[in-house]
Amino acid sequence: MKKFQTISVNEAQTIITEAQPMILDCRELKDYRRSHIAGALHVHEGLKESLVKSKNKQQALLIYCYYGHASEHLAEFFCDFGFGTVYSLAGGYSSWQEQQVLNGRRC
Repeated sequence: MKKFQTISVNEAQTIITEAQPMILDCRELKDYRRSHIAGALHVHEGLKESLVKSKNKQQALLIYCYYGHASEHLAEFFCDFGFGTVYSLAGGYSSWQEQQVLNGRRC
């Protein structure tokens, strides 16, 4: 059974506005630097270690990758370390970009 929720871009936009989760980008650094969701942090080993050691496991996490597969593995990882509210973006950053284009926004 999954401990995290896989959410759509529309759901992610609502959660970002209402719950203000920590947004984690697990794509390669060069792609993160090129473009990412506003406020997202690039996931690297140091950040993962810091979050795992954190006492604030109530902080909601929204994780995305390229197409939504790697983010599910990372979401499960954080759930296994006690994070209670973890989301994985279905379709990843690719879906996010498509939705932004449809809404007439630039990424």
